[in-house]
Amino acid sequence: VQLQASGGGLVQPGGSLRLSCAVSGSEISTTSMAWYRQAPGKQRDWVATISSSGITNYGDSVKGRFTISRDNAKNRVYLQMNTPKPEDTAIYYCNTNDLSFSWGQGTQVTVSS
Repeated sequence: VQLQASGGGLVQPGGSLRLSCAVSGSEISTTSMAWYRQAPGKQRDWVATISSSGITNYGDSVKGRFTISRDNAKNRVYLQMNTPKPEDTAIYYCNTNDLSFSWGQGTQVTVSS
């Protein structure tokens, strides 16, 4: 199974960015998927989860600003980042909610003016 995160880059505070995660080698339609992030010098933390039925859950730091979604037909998971803050700067990864897959390379998000 391969996890390919993309869509990262430099974004200004208050802007928006959409991350995408393409999963190959396994169908994700019956799996809860999640986004995680790792800031420099810190451990990897959970950001958001979407269940197979579309129920979402968010960490307190991103609730109301980020939106996780999925397209099972494309085997993809997305993270819409609205009004990002400098503290959202991190490498973002996707995986199953129970970390079933090996980590992909992630996508770097830098929030700075």
